[in-house]
Amino acid sequence: MSHTERPPTGNWLDDVVYDDAGLVPAIAQDAHTGRILMFAYMNRESLALTRDTGFATYWSRSRNRLWKKGEESGHRQRVQAIRLDCDGDVVLLEIEQDGGIACHTGRESCFFRELHGEGAEARWDVVDPVLKDPKAIYRHD
Repeated sequence: MSHTERPPTGNWLDDVVYDDAGLVPAIAQDAHTGRILMFAYMNRESLALTRDTGFATYWSRSRNRLWKKGEESGHRQRVQAIRLDCDGDVVLLEIEQDGGIACHTGRESCFFRELHGEGAEARWDVVDPVLKDPKAIYRHD
């Protein structure tokens, strides 16, 4: 079977393939190092806000609302480029991470665990340090 690119629709937001909940997976990647910092979801509104403001805005499934990255922590993501994959169903944000911390655990990246070992001995090991105590980042009532 031959695969071809999806033709543009005329409206860039309509070129995105959203799931049944109106969401599209979004990957935040450090624009300088190429490291993947986090994964989240976006909807049409958050994608438009991201483009319009230059700062990453996501859809929080747990809060059921828009989530401006850094609204509590101050660790905003300045968007350098927005890319769409070949199928139109994944967004990649090339970002500059304010404060160097993308993860709510106080680490540079949410992908701080690495699989080590073989067979039944395999385990997830933490391989990245906490750069800032989460209690110092977030308000706790």
